[in-house]
Amino acid sequence: MKKVILASSSPRRRKLLNKLGIKFEVRPSKINEKKVKEDKPNKLVQKLSFLKAKDVIDSQDELVIAADTVVSIDNKILGKPKGFDEAYQMLTKLSGRQHQVLTGITVMTAQKSLTDYQITTVNFKELAAQEIKEYIATGEPFDKAGSYGIQGIGAVFVKEINGCFYNVVGLSLYSLRIMLTELGVKLSFNE
Repeated sequence: MKKVILASSSPRRRKLLNKLGIKFEVRPSKINEKKVKEDKPNKLVQKLSFLKAKDVIDSQDELVIAADTVVSIDNKILGKPKGFDEAYQMLTKLSGRQHQVLTGITVMTAQKSLTDYQITTVNFKELAAQEIKEYIATGEPFDKAGSYGIQGIGAVFVKEINGCFYNVVGLSLYSLRIMLTELGVKLSFNE
């Protein structure tokens, strides 16, 4: 089997890959995501995941997994907040409303690459100003698209989701398994 590379430093994506029992090396991409422009969130996450994979693939014997996640509301993309004020604005915008979480995934070898994306709709409860401030004070929002982590404390804000939970965390295991199978990678749950 090819050496598997995760083109991400995300601890959440590492945990998700570990769930599948995949042995992998972490090699974060160095692309400047802010320079990549796309109007549509689904095109943006696919383009970014592809560029991340392309940036780190280094040999014929590697299989690279790359992903990118954004939150979209009112046709506006919410990335990771730069500070308290931006996190507060994002969480206020999400309060009491539905939004979409999109994650693009690319699986790439020197011979072939596959790119896809998943959309999950998330419905937030109404958030009081004080609970937003207290949540931001935990530090959890700062490395997450849309300023919240569904796998952490931010889960208390989520009334319901429609779609893949792991997509909101940052990597749809369902989509990844399909893509790996298409590239001939067999996952064994008995090892």
